[in-house]
Amino acid sequence: MSFPRINVLGVGISAITFDAAVQSILQWVAQHERHYVNLCTTHTVLECTYAPSLNDIVNNGSLTFPDGMPLAWLGRAKGFKAERVYGPDLMLAVCDQGQAAGVRHFFYGGGPGVPELLADKLRARYPKLQVVGTYSPPFRPLTADEQHEVVAMLNASHADIVWVGIGTPRQDYWVGQYRPLLTAAVLIPVGAAFDFHAGLKKQAPRWMMRLSLEWLFRMLSEPRRLGMRYLISNPTFIWKVLMQTLGLKRYDLGIRD
Repeated sequence: MSFPRINVLGVGISAITFDAAVQSILQWVAQHERHYVNLCTTHTVLECTYAPSLNDIVNNGSLTFPDGMPLAWLGRAKGFKAERVYGPDLMLAVCDQGQAAGVRHFFYGGGPGVPELLADKLRARYPKLQVVGTYSPPFRPLTADEQHEVVAMLNASHADIVWVGIGTPRQDYWVGQYRPLLTAAVLIPVGAAFDFHAGLKKQAPRWMMRLSLEWLFRMLSEPRRLGMRYLISNPTFIWKVLMQTLGLKRYDLGIRD
């Protein structure tokens, strides 16, 4: 399936519905294709404007989902049928709908014990879910030997989908780096979904998500970690998009065919 891309500050955001996102992933698994996707918030897009290497990885993923509501709004404003593809919801939908086909999942990320707790919670929710491995990496760059061990571990698991929860933009770099080395069909970076579905952090109420106020809920929940990020990045994103919309600043897409 092919979907148009909307240029948001030089990042090609896929104009896609939530259901189409889920079906694309399951289709890749069924056809034994190899892909990675990215789930972009406004923060991810801003990071891409500062780091050309990240911009290249995100633009050349098979699909770049609008994980932030403002990105879905921008798609609709340009006349496309675009919906938010929220990482935690995507994880639940793929785990649920993949049960019948026996899709195999690996959970890579989170602090010590988190991926195991996540797997237990999801197995309780979806009794036929196949989890073939979990791993909590150290919060530092892996050594060359550790990287080889991770590749061997993931390939030996015969996972169809590797869910990556090590935070943005680290997880976006990860899927770009490891995609050529892994046999899994799809690599999906989903960040906070690990903590949310493991029951360690609360998600914003749905009404706040619909109004694009999830950032406020998260900032108030974790002010030290997220306060400055949102207070700086949100106005910066709005300003840059305004400059792009008015034609006062040009952002080129770097998407390869």
